[in-house]
Amino acid sequence: MRQQIEQRLKELKSEFESGQKMLADLEARQANLRDSLLRISGAIQVLEEELAEESQPRTNDIEQLEVVPEPEPTTE
Repeated sequence: MRQQIEQRLKELKSEFESGQKMLADLEARQANLRDSLLRISGAIQVLEEELAEESQPRTNDIEQLEVVPEPEPTTE
């Protein structure tokens, strides 16, 4: 009976160690995925801001427009 208990204890310890390794691996993968998503989110935000700026007239562009005065009416 004692030998069976010791054998089962050994199996459970082995499973526990294996589970801990798997958990550490999953946590590392989760951290990597979180970092990737954060980078992607930042890139999305930058691109959305660029699109929003393009759709609005820029103040500098308006100031650079040349204003041409209208010709004076001629009286003949």
